[in-house]
Amino acid sequence: MRLVLLFLVVINFSGCSAVQTAKDSAHRFAYGLVGGKDNATPPKKLTDYEAAVEIDVLWERQIGDGYEGLGLRVAPVVSDELIFSAGSQGTVEAISLKSGAVIWTRETEFPISAGIAKGRRHLFFGTSNAQVIALNSSNGITAWVAQVTSEVLASPVVGEGIVIVRTIDGKVIALDELSGKQQWIFERSVPALSIRGNGIPVIDAGRVFIGFADGRMIALDLHSGKNLWKASLAVPSGRTQIERLVDLDTDPVIINDVIYIASYQGGMSAVLAMDGDIIWSNEDVSSYSAISHDWRYLYVSDSESNIWQLDQRSGGTLWKQTDFHMRRLTAPAVYKDYVVVGDYDGYVHWLSSDDGHQLGRIQATGEAILAMPVIQDDIVYIYGSGGSLVALKAYPSREN
Repeated sequence: MRLVLLFLVVINFSGCSAVQTAKDSAHRFAYGLVGGKDNATPPKKLTDYEAAVEIDVLWERQIGDGYEGLGLRVAPVVSDELIFSAGSQGTVEAISLKSGAVIWTRETEFPISAGIAKGRRHLFFGTSNAQVIALNSSNGITAWVAQVTSEVLASPVVGEGIVIVRTIDGKVIALDELSGKQQWIFERSVPALSIRGNGIPVIDAGRVFIGFADGRMIALDLHSGKNLWKASLAVPSGRTQIERLVDLDTDPVIINDVIYIASYQGGMSAVLAMDGDIIWSNEDVSSYSAISHDWRYLYVSDSESNIWQLDQRSGGTLWKQTDFHMRRLTAPAVYKDYVVVGDYDGYVHWLSSDDGHQLGRIQATGEAILAMPVIQDDIVYIYGSGGSLVALKAYPSREN
């Protein structure tokens, strides 16, 4: 387990040019667990079972060069019958959800490392060169470019005319949605060791909620950057730096004024959005992926690629699926009675939300899938690390 932890850890670099080579080396080092082929514990082999769903490929597109070897989870975004996707070398495309036809393509030449977020008029993404880019969502033309303090690994988020950006040097920066002008900046020190990446902030009711690499969650006023409250959710334990590493690297979700967030080696928590009071904690869950939910339950893939269903009210475990141990799963996506995840070998798996048992699978692409599946109108959109965007549809098996 200690060897696996070493491949998770990234030494933080805050510069942009002088340390770029060292930073890239650290990224490749960390990629061993998150998206590459090597791991101290071999991935569990897939087993045969009686499928209960059949899965069709509706269409497939290639979006630039993808993110092969970079370990980045740059997910597509859906808006107005279109799905927008981007490759690491700057290719951005708007594609019809129904047909897969390309509506427009732009070769921006920006090294895209985070995004995409959709605002009122623009698409937003971050770059490894410490930039935030806004493109016109109707044609892909660059609207503005804002320089920030360091590389952006978490997707920007947009709300109430403000774009919130996290950089890997611990800063949270607010930009005007239409002009890119900086509104405020919040800074927090970054531990020497942390998980590669940052959780995506959540905006709700004029507040920004952010989990940090020291195990704390902070609420900021969206328009001023004022610190509203701070909560310690993950407490380090152990004798070595690796053992004491805790990181709120997941993307939190907010449901009815309750924030749910998981940490690496620090458990999962539910806190009140009003004041940060902790409602419950489940110390058994260690994760660095996003959380999804339905009307009553939470779903999360842990750091060993087990999938959990938890009760929103208590944090209690309803079921835990271990058939994909160390297959480097994406965050789970939930729709209808299904839970959908992708894995390092390009497979997409359908599970029952009732008990987690396997219902069907398809190898949608020959490359690792890192980004969480996107669900729209019961169609599952998968973005592979090599740049393939695939639309899938599942039906009940005709044999059942």
